[in-house]
Amino acid sequence: MKRFSSTLSFLLLLAAIYWGFHTSMPVYEKDSSAPKISFSTDRALRHVKEISKEPHGIGFPGHKKVQNYIVSELEKMGLQTSIQTGYAIGDWGNMSKPENIVTKIKGSGTGKALLLLSHYDSHPHSSLGASDAGSGVATILESVRAFLSEEKQPKNDIIILFTDGEELGLNGADLFANQHEWAKDVGLVLNFEARGSGGPSYTFVETNTGNQHLISEFIKANPKYPMANSLYYSIYKMLPNDTDLTIFREDRDIQGFNFAFIDDHFDYHTAQDSYERLDKKTLAHQGSYLMPLLKHFSATELNQLQSPNDYVYFNMPVFGVVSYPFDWIWSMLGLASLLFLCVLLYAFKEKLLTAKGVFIGFVPLLLSLIINGLIGYFSWSTLKWAYPAYNDILHGFTYNGYAYIFAFVCLSIAVCFGIYHKFKSLSTTDLVVAPLFLWLILCTAIAKYLPGASFFTIPVFALLASWYVTLHQKAPSVLLMVFLGLPAIWLYAPFVKGFPVGLGLKMMVGGTLLVTLTFFLLLPIFGMYKHKKKWAYLGVLAFLITMVYAHVHSGFDSDNGKPSSLVYLLDTDTNTAQWASYDQAIIEWNQAFLGNEKGISEPLNKNIIGSKYNSLFTRSADAPLKPLKGPKIETTRDTLIGNNRVIELCITPQRTVNRLDIFTESTSFKNIKVNDLELSPSYLKERKTSKLLTHYITDNAYTELEISIPKDSVLELTFSEASNDLLTHPLFEVPKRPETSIPMPFVLNDAIITTKTIRFE
Repeated sequence: MKRFSSTLSFLLLLAAIYWGFHTSMPVYEKDSSAPKISFSTDRALRHVKEISKEPHGIGFPGHKKVQNYIVSELEKMGLQTSIQTGYAIGDWGNMSKPENIVTKIKGSGTGKALLLLSHYDSHPHSSLGASDAGSGVATILESVRAFLSEEKQPKNDIIILFTDGEELGLNGADLFANQHEWAKDVGLVLNFEARGSGGPSYTFVETNTGNQHLISEFIKANPKYPMANSLYYSIYKMLPNDTDLTIFREDRDIQGFNFAFIDDHFDYHTAQDSYERLDKKTLAHQGSYLMPLLKHFSATELNQLQSPNDYVYFNMPVFGVVSYPFDWIWSMLGLASLLFLCVLLYAFKEKLLTAKGVFIGFVPLLLSLIINGLIGYFSWSTLKWAYPAYNDILHGFTYNGYAYIFAFVCLSIAVCFGIYHKFKSLSTTDLVVAPLFLWLILCTAIAKYLPGASFFTIPVFALLASWYVTLHQKAPSVLLMVFLGLPAIWLYAPFVKGFPVGLGLKMMVGGTLLVTLTFFLLLPIFGMYKHKKKWAYLGVLAFLITMVYAHVHSGFDSDNGKPSSLVYLLDTDTNTAQWASYDQAIIEWNQAFLGNEKGISEPLNKNIIGSKYNSLFTRSADAPLKPLKGPKIETTRDTLIGNNRVIELCITPQRTVNRLDIFTESTSFKNIKVNDLELSPSYLKERKTSKLLTHYITDNAYTELEISIPKDSVLELTFSEASNDLLTHPLFEVPKRPETSIPMPFVLNDAIITTKTIRFE
C-alpha cells in the first residue's frame, strides 16, 4: 500500500511558508535609471539619505535643515509650498509648535481631495528617523514626482502634507485638521508610517463607519503586493500609540489607509534608524502601494466612500485580497458547524470514528496548548533573567529576536509532536475532532468579540475537507493534503512572526499558542506521520541549535548597540545634584558616574518624566554642583473670580533647553490653559501620573500657564526643565559613548535637568 510521505509533506509546507513570505513584498533591484513616470526606489533612497543625516526632532538643529530640504524638493517639481505653524496640544498633554509643510496639486473637478500624509520630524533626541518617517516622506516625494511626470491633471485635488510634531503627540496633524482651511476638503487620507526598519508594509483601514467601499476601491486599485487584513487594525489598537491619521478620523470623520512596517523593531526610535539600515525592499513596497493608489484615488469620487457596512478582508498569495461582508460571518460559521456535525454523524454511522478515541483526542490538544502557552508566557522573563541587559531594550525586541522566535516555534512544534506521539494508538480521524471543535468555539468567540478576524473560519473549512479525505483514504495524496493546509500556513505564519516582533518578545506566548493552533489545523497531515517522536527530537534539536546561535549573538557591538542612559539632575530648591540612569545593566561608560551600587534617591521617581513605557530611574549617585540656571517663573496674575482662584504664570528659560515638564499631585482643577490652548477635561481627569503637561520648546520660547482651581485649594507645582546636551555642554566632561552602545530610546536621555517647586496656598 502507498504510504504517506512525511518528509515530502513537511518540505512542501516549509516551501509554502517561504513562498508566502517571499511574495509578500517586492525584490529590490537597482532602478536609478527607471523611466521618469515610474517610482524608483533608488531615487527615493536619496531623499532618505538626506533626511536622516542627523536627529531632527522639534527644537533640534537638524529640524530646519530637513524642512528646507523637503520644501526645495517640492519646489523643484513646480509645487508652491507653505509652512503652517502654531501651537498644538494633543490628548497626551504634550504641547509643541509644529511647522507643517503643505502643498497641493490642483485637480480638474470640484469633489473631495486626496491627502498624502507622513511626518518629517524624528523622535527626540537621538533618532535619525530614516524609517520613521523619512521613508514615508521619500515615498511621497518620489511618487508625486513620478505622477507629475505624466503631465496629466488629476480629477481630484491632491494635498501633500508633511506634518511636524507627530512624535510628540500628533501635534502637526492636530494643527492641520483643526485649523487649516484645506482640512474641510479632504475626503481620504493615505498615511505612510514605520515602527521598525524593514519587512513588509502592512495596510489597515481607519474609519468611523464601515470599510466596505474603502476595501472595494483598494482592490480595484490593485497594488501588486497587498499585505492587508481586517485584524491588523485590531492589533494596531493594542499598541500604545496612534498615527496622524487617527486625528483626521477622530476630529474630522475623515477615513483613510495606514501603511506601516514593523520588522527590525530594534531600530525603532533609536540612533540606528539610519539610511544604511532601512530595508530597500521595504521602501520599494511602500512605493508599490502609493503609485497605483495615487492614480486610482485621484480619479475616484471620494465623497462616496462612506458606508455603514463592514467587510472582512485578508490577503493570500495567488488570491490577493479577498473580502466579504460582515453579514456573512455567522452564516459561514453556521455552515462550518453544520458540516462538522454532518460529517461527525456520518463518520459515527459508518463506524469511521470511535467515541473513546474522539474523547481521548482532547487530552493531547489541551496538553499541547497548556505546555506551549506556559513556555511562551515565561520565555521573555526567563530570557531577561539569563541576559539582564535585555531589560534595557524597552520595546522588548532584541537584536537576535528573530532567532528566539524561530527557536520557540521549533520547540512548540516539538512539544506537539512529542505529545501526539504518546497517543499514536489513536487514529488521525479520531484526533482531528477535538481541533475542529476547539476552532469552531474560537471562531464563535471571534465572530462575537473580534469580527475583523473572522477570516479565521477559512482554514476551518480546509480542515473539514482534509478530515473528510482522511476518513475515506488511509494514504491520501500528499499534494492534496498540503494544498488543504495552505490557508492555515499562509494566514497564520505572518502572525506567528508579527506578534512578538510588533509587540515585543513578551508576546511570544501569542506565537507559541498560534503555532499550536496551526499544528491542530494541519493534524490531518501530521497525524499520519509514523515517527512523531523523531520529529519531536528534530524540533528540540533545532531549538537548541538556534538558542546557541542566539546566545552567541546576545551581546552588543558597533552594529547593534546596547541602550544606555545618563542624566544630570539639579534640584534648585535644595541646591543638590545627582547623576541618574534608567539602566538595569550599566556599562563602563555610565558606571564611571554612577558607581557599582544599584539604588536611587527616593524623590527622583516622585515625578515620572514622560516615557512611552513609564520607565523609572534605577540608579543614582551624588553629582557635583554646576552653575546652571533654572527657569524664570513669574506670577503675572493671582486673583479670585467667584469661587475660583486663577493663577497665571510665565515660565522663561534662562539657558538653552528642549522641554519643560510640569508636575502636580493636585486634581482639583477647574480649567488649565497653556499658551492659550486648553487642556482637555478628559485628559485632566484620566491622567495616571503627576505629570500635568510637557512643552517641547522651540527657539527657547516661554510658556504661559493659566490655572483655575477652587479658591480654598492648595496647589504645588514642580517645574523640570531639560536640555539634551549633557555630552556637549561646556560645564560637563562626559565622554562619548562607546561604539557598542546607543542612547536609550523612549526616555529623556543625555539630559541636563533642573527642577524647582512652587507652592500656592
